Amino acid sequence: MRAMSDNGSLRRGRPGYDQQGILEVAVAAFNQYGYDATSMGVLADRLGLSKSAIYHHFASKDEILERALDDALSALEGVLNEADAAGGRAADRVDQVLRGAVHVLVSKLANVTLLLRVRGNTEVERRALARRRAFDKAVTALVEEAQAEGTLRSDIDASVVSRLLFGMINSIVEWYRPGGREDADKLADDVIAVALDGLRMPTANRVEELLG
Repeated sequence: MRAMSDNGSLRRGRPGYDQQGILEVAVAAFNQYGYDATSMGVLADRLGLSKSAIYHHFASKDEILERALDDALSALEGVLNEADAAGGRAADRVDQVLRGAVHVLVSKLANVTLLLRVRGNTEVERRALARRRAFDKAVTALVEEAQAEGTLRSDIDASVVSRLLFGMINSIVEWYRPGGREDADKLADDVIAVALDGLRMPTANRVEELLG
């Protein structure tokens, strides 16, 4: 197998695992045992490799953690960037961010699970938490924009709305299993139906219906 070096060039890996393969096994171990409790020796046993073989790909356990967290965070930040680039009503961009976040969670379930368990015990974790806070702040600002344009109800604080919405989305990691009855699209539809529809301001036609 061959893996990418830090400068982007290909380098030869150890038999059986490339960087991505080691990363996936490590993330699963971190989620099962906890990051602090998972030593390089534990990873070596789980991989069936020597510790030196792991060090061929990663300089430290912290580097493995950083790569795993960056994978999840970059995907979530990409969802925000795509929504910003799409333009249009803020409420529609909130919808797009929520749907995109569900897709990220489903496609990167193990990495997002690890991200949600970070507590800031190391410098790597503190940097990840700072990026999470920046993401949350951007989502809150988007909700505020939708409230200001009159497309989302404004009687609930925007930061509370953001926390409730992502509290629902983040809870998916506790029960979602790939290959179940719902794919990412259907799951995103359900999240929007339960969480966002109750926040949308009714259209003129809907107001007439409500008033009879």
